[in-house]
Amino acid sequence: MNWMDLTLREFQDALASSDPTPGGGTAAAVALGQATALTRMVAELTLGKDKWQEGWNSAEKALAIAEKTYARSGELAQLDSEAFDEVMASFRLPKSSDDEVQVRRNSIRQATLKASEIPYETVVLGMELLACQEALAVHGNANAVSDVGVAALLASAAVKGALFNVEINLQSLPVEMGTEMRTQVPGIRMECSEVSRKIMHAVHERMSQ
Repeated sequence: MNWMDLTLREFQDALASSDPTPGGGTAAAVALGQATALTRMVAELTLGKDKWQEGWNSAEKALAIAEKTYARSGELAQLDSEAFDEVMASFRLPKSSDDEVQVRRNSIRQATLKASEIPYETVVLGMELLACQEALAVHGNANAVSDVGVAALLASAAVKGALFNVEINLQSLPVEMGTEMRTQVPGIRMECSEVSRKIMHAVHERMSQ
């Protein structure tokens, strides 16, 4: 089942069920998709409008990022669930001999690493989206600045939510696996919070003008 083919109600029902998928990683990727859609909307409402010409450059940059992220976020939502299913399938492999134990261990580790890498891509794309939103809040269509704020909140939730999934999977792996992600995660979390605060400030400032 592809989550992007469901209605919003059907997806929420699936998320609320006792099934482990879709879970938090899928929800984070969906949040990224919503953040991307709102960012794209504000960019489109800015471009070509003489009143907001100062924001055209920011809107073009935001639109370029949104175009890349729009479809990929939906793919990541699906891939996250599939990665979890692969981890569970690995745990069900036979372990009645030393060879089977080794095969099972390697399979679990590789599947778990993949289950870390997929939400990490959500993190990376979410940070790219956040990076363009402050300028859009400052210079874009002022009538849609609140939408930039919502987009930034969703993007921040996507990044921080996906980080949880990255970390919980890395914790079960040997330290030599996923070393780049382990190194990057703390800094990304701090940067996400800082960038998000700047966007919120920009949104509030623009609304008060």
